Amino acid sequence: MALYSDKVMDHFRNPRNLGIIENADGIGEVGNAKCGDIMKIYLKIDNDIITDVKFETFGCGSAIASSSMATELIKGKPISEALDLTNKAVAEALDGLPKIKMHCSVLAEEAIKKAIEDYYEKKNEKL
Repeated sequence: MALYSDKVMDHFRNPRNLGIIENADGIGEVGNAKCGDIMKIYLKIDNDIITDVKFETFGCGSAIASSSMATELIKGKPISEALDLTNKAVAEALDGLPKIKMHCSVLAEEAIKKAIEDYYEKKNEKL
């Protein structure tokens, strides 16, 4: 069996939503000191709907694929659904990640939650 699924390889080779959103409504940045991965998620939100999402990731193929898939899973969704996104759901949507790479999907979940927290802080509202 291959180490990575076809979906992981596709999202690594052809990442969706790669880039920066100028004047983003929320920005979340997380990293893993152990592996060196750094992930940054940018959100545009209108009426509690994530209308656009972009990411920048410095890291391995699993980190890039996890970022790409996570952004696809929350784009066009209400904030409440994005907050419910789990690393397990990201990994499942990628048809699995090797156990040693599951931390990449955790980073994606954490970066999205931090971006949403940032959005609420900018609005002086509680999450």
